[in-house]
Amino acid sequence: MSANPRLKVVLCWHMHQPQYFDLESGQYQLPWTYLHAIKDYVDMAAIIEAVPGARAVINFAPTLLEQLDDYALMVRDYLNRGAPLRDPLLAALVAPALPGDAEQRLLLIKNCLRANEIRLIDRFPQFRLLADIARCVEGAPRMVRYLDEQYLIDLLVWYHLAWMGETVRRGDSRVQQLMERGSGYTQADRRLLLQLIGELLDSVVPRYRRLAQDGRIELSVTPYAHPIMPLLLDIQSAREAMPEARLPLLEKYPGGEARVRWHVREGIRVFEQHFGSRPRGCWPSEGGVSTATVRLLAEEGFVWAASGESVLRNSLHRAAVPRSQCIHRPYQVDGAAMYCFFRDDGLSDLIGFTYANWHADDAVNNLVHHLENIAAACAEEPNRVVSIIMDGENAWEYYPENGFHFLSALYRRLATHPGLELTTFGDCVDAGLVPTPLSQLVAGSWVYGTFSTWIGEVDKNHAWDLLGDAKRAFDAAVAAGRLSGERLREAELQLGVCEGSDWFWWFGDYNPADSVRDFDRLFRMQLAKLYRLIGEEPPASITHVLFHGGGTPQMGGVMRRGQENT
Repeated sequence: MSANPRLKVVLCWHMHQPQYFDLESGQYQLPWTYLHAIKDYVDMAAIIEAVPGARAVINFAPTLLEQLDDYALMVRDYLNRGAPLRDPLLAALVAPALPGDAEQRLLLIKNCLRANEIRLIDRFPQFRLLADIARCVEGAPRMVRYLDEQYLIDLLVWYHLAWMGETVRRGDSRVQQLMERGSGYTQADRRLLLQLIGELLDSVVPRYRRLAQDGRIELSVTPYAHPIMPLLLDIQSAREAMPEARLPLLEKYPGGEARVRWHVREGIRVFEQHFGSRPRGCWPSEGGVSTATVRLLAEEGFVWAASGESVLRNSLHRAAVPRSQCIHRPYQVDGAAMYCFFRDDGLSDLIGFTYANWHADDAVNNLVHHLENIAAACAEEPNRVVSIIMDGENAWEYYPENGFHFLSALYRRLATHPGLELTTFGDCVDAGLVPTPLSQLVAGSWVYGTFSTWIGEVDKNHAWDLLGDAKRAFDAAVAAGRLSGERLREAELQLGVCEGSDWFWWFGDYNPADSVRDFDRLFRMQLAKLYRLIGEEPPASITHVLFHGGGTPQMGGVMRRGQENT
């Protein structure tokens, strides 16, 4: 390997949470944004900061950036002037009195069990004890009357301690002191924990901005509310990889191209607001691309975009490119002056779904061995680059200590390996790598190279039809002059939230019932808000439970996104 240029390796972590805030109630409906912030976002930054030579691409969904800002401001306002905390779980953490109603207490207990059983509950004996009591109460709800308020307080404190990032747990004496106390937490302890949470929320965006300014990371963006752009542009594109797919009654999303450009431009605006620079790269929502999507992103000024390996293989097969050819290189789609990188599905999925149960050193050695094999197999390819792209949040919950040992060892090994060059997509472009021409892309995503996770199943198709109805109602309100100024802006943003990918991801009877119910409720809530903003009553079609779920996840790796939420 030493006789050849080093194999370029890009680690790209995608940070994404959908919009959980309900404008009408003024409350967050689920706590995952702030919980992932204090666990995953701070750990990812801290580990890169601690390892000389560590480099990565960090991709942010704009709706996540906005929620991080709002949470940080919310906690500051509570601590400084007693303003309300608009997240029920966060509010319960410091509430002077917890609910006395049995049903509300049961709900609070249930919410404090939504964590990985092995890694976040079993790890801490005191939390395990509290969780065992909670499980007994779940099985016999009348027992809740025998639980005093101190039990609920301790359960809330331990839930938040368990969700703390490993770097915080190791480096902050306040966390260590609270863990050593074990029980009997006071109001002062709870406020101290909230202060720490507030500090962590305040730190997230500035830490990543500094890492980018120091050249340690490249920051990239996803279109505003994480929509599946190819389907907004052309619903029929789903059939490029799934010719027999049954699609919604909605044959074409109204004004799809305009909406895609709105999401792209709004995403860039939010990114610039938070990081002070324009993003060069884009991870399209779910790696969802098509020929038209890539051309549009190039027109909007992006230098690079990335997607899944299965999309590339489908496209190469369509173009009859020999399979033996090295695929680890950048590509350029005809008509799009932009680099396209494609994730190595095998390596990315090893990190996402396999290495969690390995010793960290063994896992890193195995990954490096695979990379060395790729370097040897692609020795004659001067533009070789391996892209490892995955969710930057949920996988670490399945690793010991939130992936601390694995990620630290991974960065150290890659940064010092004589035959591997840890880099970023932007630097690959700047280094003058020559992209391979590609006549077209077969439309698809990182999941199977298709859109089957978002369309083609009865419940998913029904959701598309409901969204299409809402979009036509929005268009009619605009055409009639009923929306203007700030009201129009608010409605546009709300429509963007309704167009996000997560609603469609979860619908389907193979998904866990609790998660389907959560996202069913959120989807109906967001659609109803849009109708009210445009001056209409929500139709009966969205006022009752739409989707039920209740099956088994269809694919362990793919469905992991929300397993911690179930």
